[in-house]
Amino acid sequence: MLHIIYLIAISAEAASGALMALRRKMDLFGVAVVGTATALGGGSIRDVLLGHYPLGWVQHPEYLLYTIVAAIAAALAARLLHRLKSAFLVLDALGLVAFSIIGCDIAASAGVHVSVVVLMGMITGIAGGLLRDILCNQVPLVLRRDLYATVSLLTGALYMGLLHFNVEQHIATLVALAVGFCFRLAAIYFVLALPVLETDEA
Repeated sequence: MLHIIYLIAISAEAASGALMALRRKMDLFGVAVVGTATALGGGSIRDVLLGHYPLGWVQHPEYLLYTIVAAIAAALAARLLHRLKSAFLVLDALGLVAFSIIGCDIAASAGVHVSVVVLMGMITGIAGGLLRDILCNQVPLVLRRDLYATVSLLTGALYMGLLHFNVEQHIATLVALAVGFCFRLAAIYFVLALPVLETDEA
């Protein structure tokens, strides 16, 4: 089940990257690059930090195909997708929590401390979006708006906490996925955000 969600998530993230690339007036190659970086960047960074080789998309090159096709399809259907912005926010929320849980699973299998496991889950969830925003030359969304990284951290912590108390893995996955997903949607709907520090300087 989580694998299917993962495939949906990388496709949705690739499409979101493609739409931002279009707004920056990139060509189809740029669209494909930004879309792929958005979808697979977080997992790649996690694997490098953990020394987990080969990288996920190297071991499963079909992931590249999924993301490239999703990115180009989004570019070709950009006008329709623009009207479905709320649907993409929902898919992005699903991708965030799914990537966070998957990242925790992979990090836990490497035998690292639980705090590092949760951190790696967060990196898996948010780093693709960071790469997308950097490639598109704008301040990363995760650093300036509603709760995003916080949702990822709490999702990973909840998942690992459930496993620590011997909750069956499939149940822990479903609970963490549902709670994280609802939390992210609530953050979007109610515009929940961490406090912004301001100074008197211009």
